[in-house]
Amino acid sequence: MFLAKITGNVTSTHKVQAMVGQKLFIVEPLRVDEQNQDCLKTTGRTFIAVDTVGAGEGEVVLIVQGSSARFTDDTKTLPIDCAIIGIVDNVRVGSNAIYSEGSDS
Repeated sequence: MFLAKITGNVTSTHKVQAMVGQKLFIVEPLRVDEQNQDCLKTTGRTFIAVDTVGAGEGEVVLIVQGSSARFTDDTKTLPIDCAIIGIVDNVRVGSNAIYSEGSDS
């Protein structure tokens, strides 16, 4: 599992039948700032992820990749390798709250 921020969406009008009706988001994986451990920073990578939880642009989410992306009832028949499986409310490292829903992190 990884933390990621939703930075955009993808629209595709021509796709395999199994993907019709699936919401696709662009996500940027996040990591804890290794120097201060006081914020989340992007890893510099992007992925396309299928939304399984009703997430929205700008939210921090939990994503899974590879075969784990097909381990939900909604994704087991989809040709995917990245899925959003949760919306993050907050992140703490030790005693530091480094992300809270609605903050600008």
